[in-house]
Formats: sequence, structure tokens, C-alpha cells
Amino acid sequence: METQQLGKTGIFVSAIGLGAMPMSIYDRPPESQSVQVIHRALDLGITFVDTADSYCKDESDKHHNERLIHKALSSYQGDVSQVIVATKGGLMRPNQTWVRNGNPEHLRQTIRVSFEALGGEKPIDLWQYHSPDPQYTVAESLAPVKEAVQNGLIRFVGVSNFSVEQIKQAREVVDIVSVQNQYNPWERQPERDGVLQYCEEKELTFLPWSPFGGSRRHKNLEDIPAIAQLAKQKGVSVYCIVLAWLRSKSSCILPIPGASKIYSIEDSIRAVDVKLSEAEVRKIDQQT
Repeated sequence: METQQLGKTGIFVSAIGLGAMPMSIYDRPPESQSVQVIHRALDLGITFVDTADSYCKDESDKHHNERLIHKALSSYQGDVSQVIVATKGGLMRPNQTWVRNGNPEHLRQTIRVSFEALGGEKPIDLWQYHSPDPQYTVAESLAPVKEAVQNGLIRFVGVSNFSVEQIKQAREVVDIVSVQNQYNPWERQPERDGVLQYCEEKELTFLPWSPFGGSRRHKNLEDIPAIAQLAKQKGVSVYCIVLAWLRSKSSCILPIPGASKIYSIEDSIRAVDVKLSEAEVRKIDQQT
């Protein structure tokens, strides 16, 4: 498996990660199936798994995905010492909706619960502030995060759904190693708002969430001629082409495609070997 450095940490992780959200929301699969998917990802060399305290059905089910990942890692027969689990906090799930909560006391509490859900024996590898809450300054919300780093609950810190200015504010409080914003053929904001360029300049890992456009759009990838044609020419899925397209955009990008079936993560891994020329990337750009 090809690897890349996580920020400037000196730690190298797989060039493709596993997005674990589909295993815990709405019509999630049986737990045994999810554990098999995670085990298969590990078999294939994946060493970066993305989760969040809010990857669950609702508030009564909070931290479900984190506990699932811990269970899968604990039951895996191979070596998991190099696996980095990246979680997030700062979103609530009332009635299956998504609501921001940057209250420092809430974040202090949810970090502690995430720490326990992920095993409670070592610091959270990477904790990310899920989405800035306008009711609090970035500094206010990240104060308990800095505290958690100092207390050994968190090893590295990242942010999600942040603008360049907000990332700068975050870096004044605590060291930031990653940024997780939406990026896919339909949502190319990181190219235009300066976030991707800023990540390159500061050597921050960029984690594109919803790389295939989410549950409503992913089936429409076949309707983008350049993507469909390249998939046919190269003998891979349209999903592989999208992941290869994302990786071609910057060396700081680490895709984290979601999966709840073994064949999905097996397919995503193939993207590591798909190389797109500048002309092919331009053709996709022109049609998205």
C-alpha cells in the first residue's frame, strides 16, 4: 500500500483511508458485516480510519461508530499498532439531524467519551473539531481540545468544515495537522476558497469528505462523460476514477471513501494504482 505523511507528524498512513460513517447511520448493516469490512480494509493495508462521535442514528446512539471501530480493531488477528483512528466532535444528532455544538463544556465531555469509546488506553490518534459553531469563537471551542492534548487524551488535532481564516485562528490555539472539508466533482469549493492551497503551503493533510457526492449523487457519476469514459478505458469503476482525480489535485489529499460492504473498500483500494494524465484531469474538470 502506498503511504503518505499525516501533516508534518512524521507518521505515515495509507494513501487511501476508510470512511466508517455508513456503518453506523440510518440503514446500517449488521455489526458482524461492518467488522468484516474493517478487517478487510486492514488486510488490504489501510491504516487510516475516519469516524466521529456523531456517526450514529441519533443522540441515544452517540459514539456508536467509535465503539464499532474499537471492537473491530480489538478482534483483528493482525498488527494494528500502526492504525490511526481519526474521530470528530462538535455535532449533535437530535432526531437524525445534524446540529453544531461548539460549547466548550460539551466538547470537553465528548472528548472524554470518545477516548473511552476508542478503548481508553492510549490518546485519541487524531481528534477533529467537526464544524465551527458561530455561537462560540474558534479559540473558545478549541480551549478544551488544547487541554485534552496536554492531559494525554488527544495526540493530534484537526479541523473540519473550516475556512482559511478559521484554520488560522485554530492554529493560534493548538497545532493543527489536518483539514476535512467536502470535496467531490460537484463540490469543488476547496479549489476556489484557498483551503487546498493553504493546506499545501502549511503541509496539512486534506481529507475530502463525501468524495462521491453522498448517497443522493454517487449514482450520477456515470452521467459525467469524462469519468465514465476513463473508467471504461482503464477497466476500473467510476469511483476509482474520482479517487484518482482527487489524489491528482494535490499530494496533501488523502481520500476517505465510505464503505459498508467488502467489495466497496476493495474497489476503492484499486484507485491507488490509477494514474491520470494532466489532460485527463482537465477533461474531468471541464465537465464538473
